Amino acid sequence: MLLQATSFREQLATIGTELVDGIMAAVPKIVLGTLFLALAYVSIKIILTIARSVFERLYPSSQRLVVDLTVTVIAIFLWFGAALVLLNIVGLGNVAASLGTASGFIGLGVAFALQDMIADTVAGVYLLRDPDFNEGYRVDTASVTGTITAIGLRKTRLRVEDGSLVVLANREVEKRWRLTESSREESAG
Repeated sequence: MLLQATSFREQLATIGTELVDGIMAAVPKIVLGTLFLALAYVSIKIILTIARSVFERLYPSSQRLVVDLTVTVIAIFLWFGAALVLLNIVGLGNVAASLGTASGFIGLGVAFALQDMIADTVAGVYLLRDPDFNEGYRVDTASVTGTITAIGLRKTRLRVEDGSLVVLANREVEKRWRLTESSREESAG
């Protein structure tokens, strides 16, 4: 019985020593990771401020939604990259590599699932930037002729002859539309 108690004490001492050694080995990584996180936070805030400033100059205030979307996408990529680097710094490089690979596959799957929404958003950006496609203009699309009442990132709203409102996906509008003669005369006059 005395032999078992001594063996148990030795095991406890060994476990305690290994725990303290592990903590002492982890402290520099944790400090370095914390410093990196602080530096990443400041750097990302500066980059996002600059990006917002640049995109606000490129797009008029009526297209703030495009600016917000672009800055949000940039922020997501920067923070994800910072998280992967942080995992590498604290010694979890294999986890970071696995997350990077898995997120690539997930991103591919999400992009495939949301391809119509992404196509609408990209077409919406093009329509919002087009000087010949503005609210109040009369346009012919592939399926409808009407006056533009609103242009969003995903949908365009047209008021047709009978007064009803038609909502079209931007990818369908952007593919094939043209100004009517009355819009040309209004924009020239």
